[in-house]
Amino acid sequence: MSAIHALQPIYAVTAFAVGMLVGMTGVGGGALLTPLLILLFGVHPATAVGTDLLHAAVTKSAGSLVHGLSGTIDWRVVRRLAAGSIPLTVATIAALSALDIRGAAARELIDVVLLLALVITAVMLVFRDKIVARYSVRLGGLAEQQVAFFTVAVGAVIGAIVSISSVGAGAIGVTALVLLYPKLPAARIVGTDIAHAVPLTLVAGIGHWLLGSIDLRIFASLILGSVPGILLGSYAAARVPERALRIVLAATLIVVATKLSLGLLPPAGDIVAVRTVGAH
Repeated sequence: MSAIHALQPIYAVTAFAVGMLVGMTGVGGGALLTPLLILLFGVHPATAVGTDLLHAAVTKSAGSLVHGLSGTIDWRVVRRLAAGSIPLTVATIAALSALDIRGAAARELIDVVLLLALVITAVMLVFRDKIVARYSVRLGGLAEQQVAFFTVAVGAVIGAIVSISSVGAGAIGVTALVLLYPKLPAARIVGTDIAHAVPLTLVAGIGHWLLGSIDLRIFASLILGSVPGILLGSYAAARVPERALRIVLAATLIVVATKLSLGLLPPAGDIVAVRTVGAH
């Protein structure tokens, strides 16, 4: 039996643990899952990103359905975010296609963007309240057209970052929406961010599929583990202090980011061989 088959249950268990954190905090899917696939299992960064993007599209679709039925999605804001993120996602995937997705240049690009996204996510988790308190009054005075412009711009930035690293849609998106739309209830902020993540991760995931950086066996194992994890985590969310969880999650992201920055990824020749869609 090959290593990839032997690791299938471990992928599911890892996804279950990450799903628990996502259910309890609303953040941490790609921020934890993608680095874990790379650092723990030796999956090529491009495959880790692409597979996690497709995984996120499925899991966030379920979350979006729940929020849609609850009426906690502002579709006007979703459209604005998507107006920026979808074109930049397509452009970013096109740029990646010009590189050898399995080559050194693409690997270094993914590593750098992933590192930056992890650090930004950690900062947002710990200092979100202070950031909002400092800038909410100033941004609250923006005209509607200015709010719309900045929303599209935020979507564009998120689209580029997520397409390369699969990280950032949750923490960055929620913080930006709280700043730009202070009158929106918290539930609608979260629901809107999740709804926007569906087309974003789906388009990016399909793009990576076309590039050959998706592993369907890993994808199936992630879904198998993450769905029950998210459900259980959502149930436990009201019973665990969110602030404490956010700090623990941020600390974990900093540790992961440190490992990436120190170049602790295995050499390219030692990476576990992973069959990708379209590979022969």
